[in-house]
Amino acid sequence: MMVVVSETATGGFAGVDGLDAIMERGGERLRGWMRRTERHLERVTAEAGTPLAVHANATVNPAGKRLRPLLVVLAAESAGGPPETDEGAERLVRAAVAVELVHSATLVHDDVIDGALLRRGRPTVAAVAGRQVAVATGDLLFSRAFAELARNEDVEQLWALSQASSALAEGELLQREDAYAAHVAVERYLRRCELKTAALFEAACRLGALTAVEASKGLADGLGAFARRIGLAFQMLDDVLDVSGPVERTGKSRGTDLLDGTVTLPFILAREREPELAAFDLSSLEGPDGPREAEALCERIAATGALEEARERALAVVAEAKAELPGMLPDGRSALLGLVADAVVERYR
Repeated sequence: MMVVVSETATGGFAGVDGLDAIMERGGERLRGWMRRTERHLERVTAEAGTPLAVHANATVNPAGKRLRPLLVVLAAESAGGPPETDEGAERLVRAAVAVELVHSATLVHDDVIDGALLRRGRPTVAAVAGRQVAVATGDLLFSRAFAELARNEDVEQLWALSQASSALAEGELLQREDAYAAHVAVERYLRRCELKTAALFEAACRLGALTAVEASKGLADGLGAFARRIGLAFQMLDDVLDVSGPVERTGKSRGTDLLDGTVTLPFILAREREPELAAFDLSSLEGPDGPREAEALCERIAATGALEEARERALAVVAEAKAELPGMLPDGRSALLGLVADAVVERYR
């Protein structure tokens, strides 16, 4: 795979879905970690030098939710927090930054592949500077991610992030293979979501656990399994939102994924319920009337009840995630991670 939250008193999360509750519960300590992560991100991208630094910084500037770095920090705190030394703190921040850089790199490259002009309502790097600069910007972000994490001198951490990066590439290839497909099994769709989204969620919690004073492989595995389920539900609900909208909430037109030929869970389920939709060819949406026709297709999908079924499946995954929170965590340390699971559901409401 080739691989913006305004600054506020809560470190950039206030008012964003259910994440503001997490920041409030986490108090000044959590806000402090997120502010440090934000500053470190700015430094890393600025060090690239012009002109790539401009595009790299625009990609990671505070307009996203920073959910993955937040998971790194929460996982570390759940495992006792980092060692109380300057280097211990830096190791945690570098891990959080590395995860966000990989995520940002995938967004830049996804926009190149999809020919997207906007990302979160703003022009993409490809739209502003062209395909070649966008590819180079994504490559830069990937390389900086691993350069940062290498400074932690921990092979297990590098392995966790490299596994997730490989999964991202595999997931993108699967999505390309399935584009405009007449039939995609639910199991294959879920596998694609695990690769493209859930794997990086898992890596985030693994990295956080591995930077903590109470780090252990068992704890990293347990927190990783929790995060993988959260990431899967996150993507499932994101695909529901693509069909349900509205644009004021999602920042993109309804059916954008369908326009790109991406076969998502609501469309898969709707095809099973409605014979006429089973024969619908997504490539027919190409052309100047595509956006209008995609919105009409979204209405047809919604009419089958597929959105409700997809949502229920996602909620079941969230429940599984909560059940998988490691029992070895000391009392109270799993509370904020549980709120992350709730925040994923809150996105849909």
